[in-house]
Amino acid sequence: MSGLVLALAVNGLVWGLIIALIALGLSIIFGLLDIINVAHGDFFMLGTVVVLVLATSTGSYWLALLLVPVIGLGVGLILERVIIRPTIRQASLTIVTTFGLSMMLQEGVRATYGAQPRRMAAPIEGTIPLFGIDYDVYRIFAAAFATLCLIAFFLFLTRTKLGTWIRAVRHDPETATALGVPVARICAITFGLGTAMALLGGAIAAPITTVEFRTGVDILPFCFMAVIIGGLGNLQGTVAAALLLAVMEGLVTSVTDPTIARIVSLGFMSVVLLVRPHGLFSGATR
Repeated sequence: MSGLVLALAVNGLVWGLIIALIALGLSIIFGLLDIINVAHGDFFMLGTVVVLVLATSTGSYWLALLLVPVIGLGVGLILERVIIRPTIRQASLTIVTTFGLSMMLQEGVRATYGAQPRRMAAPIEGTIPLFGIDYDVYRIFAAAFATLCLIAFFLFLTRTKLGTWIRAVRHDPETATALGVPVARICAITFGLGTAMALLGGAIAAPITTVEFRTGVDILPFCFMAVIIGGLGNLQGTVAAALLLAVMEGLVTSVTDPTIARIVSLGFMSVVLLVRPHGLFSGATR
């Protein structure tokens, strides 16, 4: 029993690292553009579908994994220019437009890809002994790769000129504009990066979860909970909250069903908001 509990906790940690990558994309979009992106979960779903289609057509999951974030960046840049930018000054309107985008993505995938859930074979086969059970090697790889992506993202924000511009626009867009930072371009790139991170999370998760047009429906609330508990605009807090929620749900699942585990997470979020309205982690900034 103890081995099962530990295995579920590890599963939660693996899933939490993937969710952290997706939730970070949601967090930077909100922090910079003030957009509550209801379609973000469907970007994750699109990543699972695209990686499966590319892997099937090219015969290589690894090539597909490299192509998916590039495709995600391109999709994000196009959507920002066509859909987001015309409505960005009206927060309520962006919710409506991203909800419509969500429906378009879901129905578009169902019409072209089909409604039948599919499974993707893990590109790394085999298991290793872990806490008395045989644990999938690919899940270990997924956790390690997601961790590297998270580290790379924070290094990008702190060590590159573009990352510095993104942080400057998040902190004070008026001053950034006065200093010559191309704010409109930075906003477009940020939305593209957030979209790419969601698709990349889907590509990593595809061999673990099912691939279908409704996959993003369950991911979106989890990402929002991570962003809210971590503190709106607090990127490090978002990562920590995603890991905390995923491990907690994994442990709760060991004694009850996943639905109860999600209710526990929602209850935990409610308590956090009552005690710390700005998030569990102090120092949250926009």
